Amino acid sequence: MASRTQPHRSGRTSMPRTSRIPGFRDLSVSERRARVAETAEIDPQSLAVFDPERGLGVDLADRLIENVVGVLGVPVGIATNFVVNGRELLVPMATEEASVVAAASNAARIARVHGGFTTSATTPIMQAQVQIVGVADPEGARLRLLEHRDELIALADSQDPLLGKLGGGVRDLTVRLVPSRAGTYVVAHLHVDVRDAMGANAVNTMAEAVADRAGEIAGGRTLLRILTNKADLRLARARAVFDADALGGGTVVDDIVHAAALAEADPYRAATHNKGIMNGISAVVLATGNDTRAVEAGAHSHAVSPDGRYTSLSRFEKDADGNLVGTLELPMAVGLVGGATKAHPVAKAALSVLGVSSATELAEIITAVGLAQNLAAVRALATEGIQRGHMSLHARNVATTAGATPEELPAVVARLIADKAVRVDHAERVLAELRANA
Repeated sequence: MASRTQPHRSGRTSMPRTSRIPGFRDLSVSERRARVAETAEIDPQSLAVFDPERGLGVDLADRLIENVVGVLGVPVGIATNFVVNGRELLVPMATEEASVVAAASNAARIARVHGGFTTSATTPIMQAQVQIVGVADPEGARLRLLEHRDELIALADSQDPLLGKLGGGVRDLTVRLVPSRAGTYVVAHLHVDVRDAMGANAVNTMAEAVADRAGEIAGGRTLLRILTNKADLRLARARAVFDADALGGGTVVDDIVHAAALAEADPYRAATHNKGIMNGISAVVLATGNDTRAVEAGAHSHAVSPDGRYTSLSRFEKDADGNLVGTLELPMAVGLVGGATKAHPVAKAALSVLGVSSATELAEIITAVGLAQNLAAVRALATEGIQRGHMSLHARNVATTAGATPEELPAVVARLIADKAVRVDHAERVLAELRANA
């Protein structure tokens, strides 16, 4: 898809921008950062926090969590080539795994042939559960709670007036009966539009506020009062057409469909298939300061079909023109306000690179990255195998671990790949030979 002229963040019209940056990986770190700032139309100095000494310091870390003794650095890379809903995007990804950023970028390049990724999402509804135990008449209690729906919603909404002013708030109250080995529980669900927040704090506060009254109405004792990470009312979707020729031909398309079909049918394959999706999703979620564990829990719970089988989150099909159509739908509970998204300097910088204006937009972009990551992995498996590309990048880590300097890296990496022995002990021997012959 051709780049297009877009409005500048300040309202001015900028030159055409593109996330297609050939040779990006060959630039120095400072040169890459300058290109990112130029493309994202942000002040280059705002990206200085990507330097470890200017990012998350110990003092700030000590205010974010308890018992702090230090910080752990995770590489932040930029995935190029993304077009999402016609918008050119550079996507920050935080991950320790080699090949993830490169694979996402390559899949996004293939998707560009037919316009990139098209995304959509539901309203950002999160749910809180109130568990009520010891109820003599669960069916009657369910109806009594529904009869008091308006009262309970008003009580919950009163806990967060600002959310209501922003257009959010409680949208519904539902009640489920959950049989268990210890009896039947009455479980009330508050459905809350949390706007641009992830929403955990808001819905937890509401659940605690209505708990006593809900227990009184139901005739039981309230126990758990907390959100559910099965955010199946807060879905994000992504779709892309991957050109058959760009993928390697019709046979490759057919083999990708076969590989995806196995993931749909076999939970052993589905677990690794979905892990590939989460390689991309978790990297963007982490880079933007969101809760990776909540998103992962929601995704894997969504992968369980109505009949109880664990299956793949994505689908791949061949269209009438012989191209590959990839689709992905899953819960995506992310936010732009609250938590580390505002407190962590690197997360703030990552969000500025993306230039998103809502949590829903962020969720859609993250889902597009997940689909790209999935396509890259399945294509590799259906053609050359996963190890060729992965081990080529992993060889750099191994050579670095063995003590290779930046000047020695190319020669050591080339030998490891040629010898098909990407191991630290072999890298040490290769390095010793190179130095002895220098």
